[in-house]
Amino acid sequence: MERIFRFDKVTDYNALNNHETLHPLVSVIDFSKANPRSWDGEKSVRINYGLYCIFLKDVKGCDLRYGQNYYDYQEGTLVFVAPGQMMVVETDGQVYQPKGYALVFHPDLIRGTSLGRIIHEYNFFSYNANEALHLSERERQVVLDCFSKIEFELQQNIDKHSKKLIASNIELFLNYCDRFYDRQFITRDNVNKGILEKFEELLNSYFSSDKPRNLGLPSVAYFAEELHFSPNYFGDLIKKETGKSAKEYIQNKIIDVAKTMTFDSDKLVNEIAYELGFKYPQHFTRLFKNVTGFTPNEYRSLN
Repeated sequence: MERIFRFDKVTDYNALNNHETLHPLVSVIDFSKANPRSWDGEKSVRINYGLYCIFLKDVKGCDLRYGQNYYDYQEGTLVFVAPGQMMVVETDGQVYQPKGYALVFHPDLIRGTSLGRIIHEYNFFSYNANEALHLSERERQVVLDCFSKIEFELQQNIDKHSKKLIASNIELFLNYCDRFYDRQFITRDNVNKGILEKFEELLNSYFSSDKPRNLGLPSVAYFAEELHFSPNYFGDLIKKETGKSAKEYIQNKIIDVAKTMTFDSDKLVNEIAYELGFKYPQHFTRLFKNVTGFTPNEYRSLN
């Protein structure tokens, strides 16, 4: 069984990496200063984080796994971890020197700040391993500049402005990451090539089968799993491609199929609802009217 290491405090993570604690709730790590890793000779260990951690790896000294997927270091990546998540570190059992950088901060740092109110909107903290952010050289420099600004503030004496300034700089950094992910959605063909077409094929296949009756209405998570993405990454990718959320895209498909079914005058609205996967016909009628402006029966009469 894999040994589990837990880091709930910034001070503990600083100690592991041979860093002085300048602020109890946040730190910028330069892994070249860290002590060589051995993990007591274990080839595979689990690390449970109680912190937000963003890793910028310079070279591959080990394999990182989240769930069943491995992170891809061919181009260098930013890896995002949120409190409560667990990562697996795999090595050949030999001592190695980690390299790269990390920003780690405790959730308490951002409580009461604007970042604390919107941190849940940064979906990349819930992306899968294979969806890590691949940086260009210019983007990498922006990341290092952001880390440098945060580190500069950590070098100052803690005062009433420290929390606000540090949190603001972290928010700026995360906003850059949002921008970089938008670029990745466009440029990484191996990630998103043909995804919209495959999504459309899966939608058509779903509603031409018995799945609506057997499984109910399809969810974003269902299609994300079919296409081997996390729900958040898949949703963001579809939003970037279409301007609509994946949920809206699915709902529009449901209404398109429903419109066609209303032309079958032998079918009651309740029957249409159940065939589409709705548990309750009134939910179908409400959605139909919200989208079209008419109830199914009104739409049938108009046509």
